[in-house]
Amino acid sequence: MTTKKPEYFKKKNNFIVGVDSDGCAMDTMDIKHERFFGPISADVFNVKDREVYLEDWNKINLFSNTRGINRFKALVMALQNAQGRGENIGDISALRNWTDTASSLSNGSLELLIQEAPSSDLVKTFDWSKQVNHGIETELAGEDNPFTGVKESLEYIARLTDLAIISSANSEAINSEWNRHELMPLVDVTYGQETGSKAEAISDLIKKGYDRDCILMVGDAPGDEIAAEVNDVLYYPILFGKEEECWKRLRDEAMSKFMSGEYRGEYQNHLKKNFMTC
Repeated sequence: MTTKKPEYFKKKNNFIVGVDSDGCAMDTMDIKHERFFGPISADVFNVKDREVYLEDWNKINLFSNTRGINRFKALVMALQNAQGRGENIGDISALRNWTDTASSLSNGSLELLIQEAPSSDLVKTFDWSKQVNHGIETELAGEDNPFTGVKESLEYIARLTDLAIISSANSEAINSEWNRHELMPLVDVTYGQETGSKAEAISDLIKKGYDRDCILMVGDAPGDEIAAEVNDVLYYPILFGKEEECWKRLRDEAMSKFMSGEYRGEYQNHLKKNFMTC
């Protein structure tokens, strides 16, 4: 299994396309949240009204403008909402402070913090995150698939540009899923949860020598669009429920606009408007 770390990556082409994984390239987002992230967090934090909590969890992570948010930030939002409904989940101030201030939100950085300043909420969060990763790794194989048209589109893109994965998922899951579906050989570099935010990943690509108009971020969540905007690079949205259509449009239309310098402006604005409507 190949890991393509940013520290070893060097620019080969003038253009690069960055692709989010869960919910964008891989049809895995719903099942991960509905089977693992939400229910396991309810168990670990002893939530009593599971039905309301899980409905709120799915709204935060799947059906609102926070879709695709980092798992630890999503956990804080869901737990704070539960507290507001009267759930006794204990003190989560250390967890909230970590998610507000840490430069990297990952299992590795959380484990280091627990060693330095242990607290019950941080220990529970680490346990939750490890259980989620284990469940996804051991139970999801065979149920995770790329959306229709993804492989053909990535093969086309990889012939024209460098290709990056830019995801808030952990790198082990990314590598497992993308290798299992024979997508990883197309990829030049992987930015997962451990490397920082998506905005930081795009910033790193700029530092590696790509012009801003030569970087296209492909994503399905408002956070992907924001990561592109704060770096003043281009954004292509994958619309929920229209994934196959969007990947075909990327391959057949958007890539030529991107590489000919016709993407920014009216064309991108039209795509973004449809995205926010969706």
